[in-house]
Amino acid sequence: MSSQPQAALAGRVQRPVPLREAVYEALLDLITTRELSPGQHLVESELALRLGVSRQPVREALQRLSNEGWVDLRPGYGAFVHQPTESEADQLLAVRALLETESARLAARNAGAAEIELLRGLWRAGLAAVEAGDVEAVVTANADFHRSVTEVSGNEVLAELAAQVDRRVRWYYAPIARARGRASWDEHARMIDAIEERDEREAARLMREHTERTRRTYHERIDGVGAAGPR
Repeated sequence: MSSQPQAALAGRVQRPVPLREAVYEALLDLITTRELSPGQHLVESELALRLGVSRQPVREALQRLSNEGWVDLRPGYGAFVHQPTESEADQLLAVRALLETESARLAARNAGAAEIELLRGLWRAGLAAVEAGDVEAVVTANADFHRSVTEVSGNEVLAELAAQVDRRVRWYYAPIARARGRASWDEHARMIDAIEERDEREAARLMREHTERTRRTYHERIDGVGAAGPR
C-alpha cells in the first residue's frame, strides 16, 4: 500500500468528534456530575457561552438529552435538568442491584490474580479520593470499580447492560458519595476478599447489601432535603 492511501486512512480514523456530539457529551457530563443540578433552568445562550460554541449545537444536544430523559423541555418555559422521582431512583437502583449482584457472583468464579490486583488498585484509588475529600474523583472511582467487577464476571451481555445504566447510577451516587464515605470502600474491600476466595455466595451477598445501602442512603438524603425545604 502506498504512503498516500495510508495517510488518507489515518486521516479518517483520527477524524475529530462532530461538534454536536462534543456538546452533547459536555452537557451530559455536567448533568451527571451535578454541576448542572436537577431542576436547574438551562438557558441556551448561557450554555453556548460556557462551552464556547454557537446556540445551534446546544439546542440539538438539549433535544437529544430530552429524548433520553436527562432534560425536560417545557413549552413556554424552556429546558430544565430532569428532577428524578423516588420511583425512578428505586427502579434504577433495583436494576443495578440485580445486575451487579450477579456480576459479583460470576467475578468470584472467574477472577484471576491479575483481575484481583486490578480491583485492589481501584480500591486504593477510591480510598485516596475519599481521604482527599475529592467527591468527583470518588464518584469516578466508584463507577470504575463497579464496572470492573462486571467486566471480571466474564459475561459480556451483563457488562453491556450494566454499561447502559452506568451514567444514571453516577447521577444518583454523586449527591451521596460524601455521606457513604469510607464505609462504601470498606464494603468494596470485603467484596474483593470474597472474590479472591472464590466465594460466589458471599460475593453476591456483599454486593446485594452494598447496593441496598446506597439505595437507602439516597432516599434518606432526598427525604431529608424535602423535610428541610429548599436551600
